[in-house]
Amino acid sequence: MTNPGPVESAGPVVRTGTGSVRGRREDGLTVFRGIPFAEPPVGEARFAAPRPARAWDGIREAYAFGPPPPQDVGVAGTTGHVDVPVGDDWLTVNVWTPAPDPAAHRPVMVWIYGGAYKLGHSGSPGYDARRIAEDGDLVVVTFNYRLGMEGFARIEGAPANRGLLDQVAALEWVRENIAAFGGDPDQVTVFGESAGAGSVASLLAMPSATGLFRRAIAQSVPGTFFSDELARDIATALAAELGLRPTVADLAAVDPDRLVKAGQSLAPKMPGYVDRWGQAAPTVTPYSPVVDGDVLPLMPWRALASGASRDVDLIVGHNRDENRLFTAMAGKLGQITDARASASLGLYAPGGESAYRAAYPGASANDLYERVQTDWLFAMPSLHLAEAHLAGGGRSHVYELTWPAPGDGGALGACHALDVPLLFGTFQADLGLLLFAGAEPSPEALALSSRFRASWTAFARTGDPGWPAYDTERRLVQVLDAEPVVAPYPGEASRRLWEGHEFAPLPLLGTEA
Repeated sequence: MTNPGPVESAGPVVRTGTGSVRGRREDGLTVFRGIPFAEPPVGEARFAAPRPARAWDGIREAYAFGPPPPQDVGVAGTTGHVDVPVGDDWLTVNVWTPAPDPAAHRPVMVWIYGGAYKLGHSGSPGYDARRIAEDGDLVVVTFNYRLGMEGFARIEGAPANRGLLDQVAALEWVRENIAAFGGDPDQVTVFGESAGAGSVASLLAMPSATGLFRRAIAQSVPGTFFSDELARDIATALAAELGLRPTVADLAAVDPDRLVKAGQSLAPKMPGYVDRWGQAAPTVTPYSPVVDGDVLPLMPWRALASGASRDVDLIVGHNRDENRLFTAMAGKLGQITDARASASLGLYAPGGESAYRAAYPGASANDLYERVQTDWLFAMPSLHLAEAHLAGGGRSHVYELTWPAPGDGGALGACHALDVPLLFGTFQADLGLLLFAGAEPSPEALALSSRFRASWTAFARTGDPGWPAYDTERRLVQVLDAEPVVAPYPGEASRRLWEGHEFAPLPLLGTEA
């Protein structure tokens, strides 16, 4: 997983604020891997806000990705396997640059991986950024941040949202060091997918991230943010899996792998907490950003509507059939019963089950189930983020990906995460193996992949991705398909159903499980 691409030669040396690093020349780029941007968050630094990396003497060979943060075991290729480095130096950055020339002032794109806030690693082959750097003639940065209990559990005696604080620290490293790699610290675009997009939305609302980036791209923003009360209750249940309390005193000496196992143990039990944890329970994901009033003062939608980050240009969008991936991975494609669809509609639909059935007459149980799950978790949070930014004086460009993945005979549709291999051009890595069935991409797929990169990099360079900004009159969006078109937002029926909905922190509902 961590093997670099074809190596032409040892690359140049760049001086960072903490020491000198040597990269490698690969495919016409210079690539630097595994540069620490913060101290390892272990020992006395466990569960603390990230601390500045210590300086080193001599030249550090930046040839290998840093170790992944401790994490859940998910889809093959996206988490730590035997071929990833081990160690506790989890907080590292990687840089792809055409040339580390301080006079170049190239735009910079900073990628934040997704993975339900519990898995992911910047060294995953699906995040090989060389095609983005090549096609856009710009600098790309990826980095690791803490996940699961290490990064997001609400632990007494520790700051909330440590994973988000890691992201701020990485962006501060970019601001202070990227010029030496040929980048322009005043032309930074953050981009991320799924939990990475939720992180982008959070950064837009976080005072500590103000001024660290000029543009943002949020691909499939999840609407799941926890209230402080809910987060503390879930953390209590997580710690209880180990017979402990959710405090620094109890957890600081616990091996990180045991904390990962606590999350794995609790996840399948979460649907039994629906009367207590509400909409969060069926997600079987015990981690999300916490609206704690400090690190994250407000929900991103409310913060943006009030004018936070109005000077940051935004692309936000989603895939048409987001939930299809999860239905397929659960082995339930085409097997959703009417009772299960009704339960999901009752839990998630803002107007109740009858509203969805009226808006989608004749839809099957499977279609209604997937539609409301997609709308609640990704589609409407993404659209509403654009509208909130617009209301606060910002500018948003909206897209919807409708091109179906070729995997599984096309049954996956335009499902969750399809945009990642299209954007990076990594069809034979991570989820790309599933979504593209391990086959060579078609000319149609290659053309759409190229369009993704052209739009994203043009936006990073100019603020214009090549289609009009969104407004609430025409509602024009870029529909990404075999023949991309600019058209009114395709999901009008769902948009109307959710028009008056406010995405609020998920609450703690009761006092008994």
